[in-house]
Amino acid sequence: MSELPRSLIRIVLVDGSELMRRGIKTVLNPQATPPMRIVGEATSVTEGVSECVRSKPDVVLLDTRLSDGSGFDACRQILQRLPQTRVVILTSHLNDNFVYEAVTSGAQGYLTKQIDAAALVQAVSDVASGRSILDPDATTRVLRLLRGGMNEQVGDLSALSTQERRVLALVADGLTNKQVGEQLGLSENTVKNYLVNVFEKLQVKRRAQAAAIYVQHARAPAL
Repeated sequence: MSELPRSLIRIVLVDGSELMRRGIKTVLNPQATPPMRIVGEATSVTEGVSECVRSKPDVVLLDTRLSDGSGFDACRQILQRLPQTRVVILTSHLNDNFVYEAVTSGAQGYLTKQIDAAALVQAVSDVASGRSILDPDATTRVLRLLRGGMNEQVGDLSALSTQERRVLALVADGLTNKQVGEQLGLSENTVKNYLVNVFEKLQVKRRAQAAAIYVQHARAPAL
């Protein structure tokens, strides 16, 4: 196979339904804007992780229920091996625990399969460019769980410096490290260093988790 142009967003699709995979492939294709291509498919956790390691995609679309385990387990394993890859949970199921687990497993997005074609293309494009996305209903569910005390073990925003809070606020808005640096007049490496400190103080490992904590404490209305 000839090498794909780097302008393409390279996608691995992990879903047990052949019909669903075929449908998604008709939407995410080189004629989309921006151009996209499914470079690998899998139906299980084991196959999904192996396929991602082989093809090193930009984005993984991952169902929650697979033949040999949970999509959230697959998400953790994929990100452990390929930390630069972006994972989006794409599922028929929307409940509080699933959404919370998606965020804590490091996924950059959670969408339901009821999403229309244009919105899916936009979502994949946004995630590939560094943004984190959630279905609107999912956002409400994450905030409810966080306010309900499921995240008691994480740190407090008060531990952050003023500049660390500024960086985290922009990350929570979906900006990439480069865009954060441009906003604050910092180098991309400096932004990365700030985020390392933020993650350590908040006791998290992923920017989606840190962003969720920021949204909970800094934006959510008082109960």
